[in-house]
Amino acid sequence: MSEPIYLDHAASTPVAPEVVDSMLPHFADDYGNPSSVHRWGQRAEASVDRARLEMATVLNCVPDEIIFTSCGSESDNLALRGVLLAARTSGRGEHFITSSIEHDAILHTAKQLRDVYGFELSLLPVDEFGCVAPDVVQAAMRPDTVLVSVMYANNEIGTIEPISEIAAVAHAGGALFHTDAVQAASQLSVDVRALDIDLLSLGAHKFYGPKGVGTLYVRSGAALEPVQTGGAHERGRRAGTSNVPLIAGMATAMQLTAERRKEDVTRFSTLRDRLIDGILSSVPESRLTGHPTARLPNNASFVFRSVDGNELLMRLDMEGIAASSGSACKTGDPSPSGVLLALGLEAEWALGSLRLTVGRSTTDGQIDHVLDVLPGLVNSLRA
Repeated sequence: MSEPIYLDHAASTPVAPEVVDSMLPHFADDYGNPSSVHRWGQRAEASVDRARLEMATVLNCVPDEIIFTSCGSESDNLALRGVLLAARTSGRGEHFITSSIEHDAILHTAKQLRDVYGFELSLLPVDEFGCVAPDVVQAAMRPDTVLVSVMYANNEIGTIEPISEIAAVAHAGGALFHTDAVQAASQLSVDVRALDIDLLSLGAHKFYGPKGVGTLYVRSGAALEPVQTGGAHERGRRAGTSNVPLIAGMATAMQLTAERRKEDVTRFSTLRDRLIDGILSSVPESRLTGHPTARLPNNASFVFRSVDGNELLMRLDMEGIAASSGSACKTGDPSPSGVLLALGLEAEWALGSLRLTVGRSTTDGQIDHVLDVLPGLVNSLRA
């Protein structure tokens, strides 16, 4: 095809035109600091307040429960560090639980909290589909458990976790529940009341918003120690001058995502299923990774036996097709993905991973082209 094909929407999405329009005035006209008392500052503060209300409306919470951050990774960091440090200060406990297939923003933070700060961590296994079973969480709970963190949907394999059931287990044991919803928010409901979540992380560039801005929802009454200090911003929970243009853009992107969620999910699922059926039927020794049905509507992820996944990505790029071998944070790493190893895959399979994620701009013709090109690329690599 003459036009390049972008099938890496799990890594980042293009900024929607409506989002760009909502950001532009805050660069050129309403450029004041929201903390300033003059009219320029007041206009900027009003824009941040409006964005906070718009985010809260989609999340079904109150605006004061919204904390603006720089990205999903910072939101994850603040959730874990903030809850655990507050729990230590109050003497409530120092044990927390997460899964073995979390994004590195959770896993690296969790291991540092254990190894450097002395908190006690339980890392939970998953089944062959990447599912965290609520009874496994239940077995790991202790009287001093203060936090359970399990992602809403996996960024590499697309598996959707039973987070409401896991939240119920956490709450029954007196712990807070956090979910990394960065990958899920573009397609799944983020109604925190219906899901019964205490803390939820978002990153705007995953749902057609700008890079460099995110959100952490924190339920009222949940103790959170600030880990970035220096000002009274975000009700004293996260110091730093508000990035007004990006915050406004994120709120617009979140509203658009909620409005067109049903339409997008229906279309994404159809395109995804065409990829899955076509690749599994045309590429020998290929497997779908993640849950066969409880998976993100836009995610088609595979492993191919005896194939170098990074080499496959380069060949696809030469054909004008953008894809990934899993998390964008792992692309180019020659070692097998920890997520795939946690599923029980051997290295000869895990090294040959491919993630294709469709988006609003994906067409049937693009899917046809990928299905025409991919089998030959895999065969040539094996040869």
